[in-house]
Amino acid sequence: MIFVLLAIGAAAMVMMPSDKPTRINGASLVNPPREITADQMGEVRRVNAGWVALIPYAFSRDGEPNVSFDHSRQWWGEHTDGNCALIQYAKEHGLKVMVKPHVWARGAGWVGDFNLDSEEKWKTWESDYTKYILNHAIKADSMGVELFCIGTEFRIPARERPQFWRSLIGQVRAVYSGKLTYASNWDNYQNITWWDAVDYIGIDAYFPLAEGDHPSIDDIKKGWEPIKKQLSSFSEKWDKPILFTEYGFQSANGAAGSHWEVDESEENANHQLQADAYEATFQALENEDWWAGGFFWKWHFMSRYGRWRGTEWTPQNKPAEEVIARWYGKNKNLE
Repeated sequence: MIFVLLAIGAAAMVMMPSDKPTRINGASLVNPPREITADQMGEVRRVNAGWVALIPYAFSRDGEPNVSFDHSRQWWGEHTDGNCALIQYAKEHGLKVMVKPHVWARGAGWVGDFNLDSEEKWKTWESDYTKYILNHAIKADSMGVELFCIGTEFRIPARERPQFWRSLIGQVRAVYSGKLTYASNWDNYQNITWWDAVDYIGIDAYFPLAEGDHPSIDDIKKGWEPIKKQLSSFSEKWDKPILFTEYGFQSANGAAGSHWEVDESEENANHQLQADAYEATFQALENEDWWAGGFFWKWHFMSRYGRWRGTEWTPQNKPAEEVIARWYGKNKNLE
């Protein structure tokens, strides 16, 4: 009888909700150009988000080694002080936070193509970049931020300078006590050799899933099948959960496929496809143990939202917002 009772108790413990895998229901915030109020931060709760990603930007020039941040012409929310205010607002609303520094490369735009042509320049870049990251890591630790991302979409240095990233991670861990990740681009995560040094494999997960103006939910789900197998195997290889540090869809024809080719004109808007792509993604990933959730792209605080192009990435005031709210509400017990 004792053994039977112990067995039943053990089974009950396995099924306790607290033992379910962590699932991050997150929103990537567009750090605002002007100061907002704490009440405005609370608006993201309408999609049942439990986490927010805050993105304090820095700037480089293509081919040049310097990394600059906190200059006077930066947007309020991208500056250290503004970012700290947003962290505080998030905490007041019970939201967990990922701080996700991101460098904008002037002259190239996307930092994925950033490259330098000499070792001397790379050493200067490493020194400047370390100062930028440690500045935000120290602030994040002092404010109880739960997750810190050490970089975003650096394809070339992430692949070719692994020792720098291992050194940087060690320096960050010396001043920051939360979890760490790195945001690799969807087509580059397999080239990184230092995933063992962080807590989550981070992927900006803009995988092309199904071509055509408006593929069906079933077709988009089918597009996830080979990707899920690859990600599951990759997670097992590194013994790390995979976090979508960004994911999402434009509200435009073709946005579930080769999104970089999408026509962003107002005439090409397709709000229902965006909703269908989110629905298919949540259905496809719902039961995947390797998936730690993610941060959809993106959420604005600007009151003029609604007068922008109808093809924007944000789900605000579109059918996709209801889809996200329903699934995030369903997954609240996994946070």
